[in-house]
Amino acid sequence: MNIDPTEPWGVAIDYAGRATLTEDGHTVDVRVYDNSLSHTLRRDPVTGQYPSVYVTAEITERGSGDAVLRGSGLAIVDGVDGAPVVPDPTAAQRAVTAALADFQARRSALAELCAAWAPPAPEPTPEPTPEPAPAP
Repeated sequence: MNIDPTEPWGVAIDYAGRATLTEDGHTVDVRVYDNSLSHTLRRDPVTGQYPSVYVTAEITERGSGDAVLRGSGLAIVDGVDGAPVVPDPTAAQRAVTAALADFQARRSALAELCAAWAPPAPEPTPEPTPEPAPAP
């Protein structure tokens, strides 16, 4: 994945922290969010730290018969020394790389499972015996 140096998180995200990009022929959905429950950024009253920022990436490929294969990746960016999290342009790249690796691992596992459950090859049908010639 190419990091966009003009974007703080390495990809152009919308107002809700979402981005869509294409990587290795897959459409990848990226989300950037924190776990705070309010619209203002506050320190956690227990730890005194600002909330971590999560960068997730998900690949979803659909096949016939409602078959779906997914891959997901996560990168967590923590604040340092009680300061709020600073945007990390490599976080999206790490999440996308993890999602691609997860997708390939699941694809391989699914191929192995399908091979294990493949129906046996049909028995060859015997050649029919020729009918006897009629007696004269």
